[in-house]
Amino acid sequence: MAPSGSRSIKRGCQRVLYWIPVLFIALIVAWSYYAYVLQLCIESIEETGEKVVYLLVYHVIFIMFVWAYWQTIFTKPMNPLEEFHLSCSDKELLEREDRGESQQEILRRIAKDLPIYTRTNSGAIRFCDRCQLLKPDRCHHCSVCDKCILKMDHHCPWVNNCVGFSNYKFFMLFLAYSLLYCLFITATDLRYFIKFWTAGGRAHFRLKEYLNGLPDTQAKFHILFLFFSASMFSVSLASLFIYHCWLVCKNRSTLEAVRAPVFRHGTDKNGFSLGFSKNFRQVFGDEIKYWPIPIFSSLGDGCSFPSCLVNLDPEQPSSPSGSTPANKGAAEGHQFPSKPLRESQSRLLTSTPSWTESDIATDMRTDIKGASNPGMTIENEA
Repeated sequence: MAPSGSRSIKRGCQRVLYWIPVLFIALIVAWSYYAYVLQLCIESIEETGEKVVYLLVYHVIFIMFVWAYWQTIFTKPMNPLEEFHLSCSDKELLEREDRGESQQEILRRIAKDLPIYTRTNSGAIRFCDRCQLLKPDRCHHCSVCDKCILKMDHHCPWVNNCVGFSNYKFFMLFLAYSLLYCLFITATDLRYFIKFWTAGGRAHFRLKEYLNGLPDTQAKFHILFLFFSASMFSVSLASLFIYHCWLVCKNRSTLEAVRAPVFRHGTDKNGFSLGFSKNFRQVFGDEIKYWPIPIFSSLGDGCSFPSCLVNLDPEQPSSPSGSTPANKGAAEGHQFPSKPLRESQSRLLTSTPSWTESDIATDMRTDIKGASNPGMTIENEA
């Protein structure tokens, strides 16, 4: 009982500590609201028209930013469907067998009717011992959440949540609106920052003025610090946002960018890439009106993804796209995927060409020659 109680206390303390980064961001945002709205717009800006325009635009961006951040934090990551979990009889059968080829045979039999195409580096079926399930494609076990997360990108401490299939769109919008928020503050605060900075320089920040509590002293501090903090956050957010835009265009997660997924034919970093338009729509959906709004509109169920066995990256050498009628039947015999996808994913493959085994082998050799070995550490999987 004692060890169990101590573990519960430890987990409770960890949960509290995990919320500290979120609390820090919340305090920064609350202060920035006070500094911009009260100290800059209401106290420092004298022109009514400029004041009204700044406040209107600021509040629109602020609402969208907070909305996206809220959705990223409180949208629960999706876990694999029940069909990927082992039944009681399969669990017992797996426990009775020695670890090795016999267990892999059992897993291969279970995975035969599931839309699973990726493998481990050794070519084995991806299985999670902790969750007792076959991992769907792009699913990984998060050591912080202690769960398997569908299309896991990474565990973000700033939102105290796993970024995955269910909230990746929200995370992208959070980055976009937070960057826009910081850039807007930086641009509109610049003139007053220069004004107060030069005025402070001429006065050499005389101690007497601070002790006397001049009317502009408090506003000056907030405006100066607001500019510095907004500009610094803009730089870090811009780099992170650009990186994730690149990932969306390539249809990769952060984990897949570090370690390419392994298919039956081998490693393929562009295995899930269907071209820019379809890659973008997988995350943001088909309807343009929902793209800028933090409402879930991603395509699919997170368990199955359309894929091509060859490298369709426009930056890489293209494979032959045409096939003669004589080769057509052979190509269709090796078309991928062979198992049925969910309806929402199948339509993304309408224009995906078929490829022969020789094309696949040629492209695989090209990928192997150009592959690099990243030294970055990846989230541990159970």
